Amino acid sequence: MGINIESSSFQEGGMIPSKYTCDGADVSPALSWSNIPDGTKSIAIISDDPDAPMGTWVHWVLYDLPLDITNLPENTPDEKTLNNGAKQGTNDFGRIGYGGPCPPGGTHRYYFKIYALDATLELKPGATKSQLLSAMKGRVLSEGQLMGKYKRNR
Repeated sequence: MGINIESSSFQEGGMIPSKYTCDGADVSPALSWSNIPDGTKSIAIISDDPDAPMGTWVHWVLYDLPLDITNLPENTPDEKTLNNGAKQGTNDFGRIGYGGPCPPGGTHRYYFKIYALDATLELKPGATKSQLLSAMKGRVLSEGQLMGKYKRNR
């Protein structure tokens, strides 16, 4: 069984409220997780949109979350290093932290993927998704995902 990840902000497969998108406050949704395997040293989270017209669009890169953290509150600050020691990477908007759904058209799917890693990564804050995936290679003990959808009302 993988990691269970859920949100009080939206249900698996459900619509993401506009509050968490470019049409609203553009704040990160609340996330919580459980079923982290023994041997885990840190947690990483990647949020992306595989339906973007130019290929997968990265909305959030977060890593080195300490093992004792089992949730992120709504509106996680867009800081390179959080108070809990976690580091945030650069999203495809070119910013540190979370950038919410903002599809150019149609309904898109947004995946919040969580990874249990057997190490704390030696990455500086601001890493990209590809840099994080490289650093995680061979270190993933378990993973899980949560998917929400969004369509702009224009």
